[in-house]
Amino acid sequence: METINFIELSVVVPCYNEEVTLPLFYRETVKVLASLADAGTISTVEFIFVDDGSTDHTLLAIKNLAEQDSRVRYVSFSRNFGKESAMLAGLQRASGRYIVTMDADLQDPPALIPSMLAAVASGEFDCAGTRRVTREGEPPVRSFLARKFYRIMANLSDIEVVDGARDFRLMNRPYIDSLLSLHERNRFSKGILPWIGFKTKWFEYENINRVAGETKWSFWKLFLYSIDGIIAFSSKPLALASILGAVFFLLSIVFIIIVAVRRIIWGDPVAGWASTVCIIMFCSGIQLFSTGILGQYLAKTYTEVKQRPHYIIREQK
Repeated sequence: METINFIELSVVVPCYNEEVTLPLFYRETVKVLASLADAGTISTVEFIFVDDGSTDHTLLAIKNLAEQDSRVRYVSFSRNFGKESAMLAGLQRASGRYIVTMDADLQDPPALIPSMLAAVASGEFDCAGTRRVTREGEPPVRSFLARKFYRIMANLSDIEVVDGARDFRLMNRPYIDSLLSLHERNRFSKGILPWIGFKTKWFEYENINRVAGETKWSFWKLFLYSIDGIIAFSSKPLALASILGAVFFLLSIVFIIIVAVRRIIWGDPVAGWASTVCIIMFCSGIQLFSTGILGQYLAKTYTEVKQRPHYIIREQK
């Protein structure tokens, strides 16, 4: 492939309590970008770090980098608004023709950037995505549930959510402009990005553990994030609630007939409160489950209607 000159690259990095990893990430990424500059592949680069309301000295670490490197810009939120909002803030401020989003913990290997850039710059692809082919180092239960989530998403939604897909992506400007045209509050990037379409080339790599620090994604946060994804890109849970209601309505008619026949033939009403209580509890559980599904969709609609901003900025450069 011919060398592509005068490519402007923006590196968007959402950060939450990453004061230890930031210097390591910056050093490794700069090495890779310097090799691209030496080869004449890129001309200008900018770093956009988004401090997502960190409670440690992440912002101070970012400011130190900004003092050393004029290419470093940053945004600091007034509180923790979540990774989705942090990525959105970075993308809205990225000025490059090509934008790469990646985490600061070096679980997204910077060494892949040249190959990703070459794929998108060739014009054949609009996006270069990455996915993990292994989950070594993760707790077995977490890995099992993650695989089940991707399988559920594949069955419930009409979009392809790739198993093991990371937020480490390199995209061209038309792709980013299409992404930013979506103003929904309940953002689930792993679903939004394939929904947009365009051509994506996938790069696979084995799981890499964090270079330092601890993951910010607890089991509960991942569970809620998966619920957001299902609700954002599928209405089938609502259909499931309707189907369950219809099934139990038919079953209730059958049981009424059985009780009536038994009464007519044997003159013996159905005895036993235990079985009655069990049936009532079971049916009540189904009703509450269905109401809960409806409530989740209603809650997301309520959030959208309020039209609150995705984030509030405390300071920026």
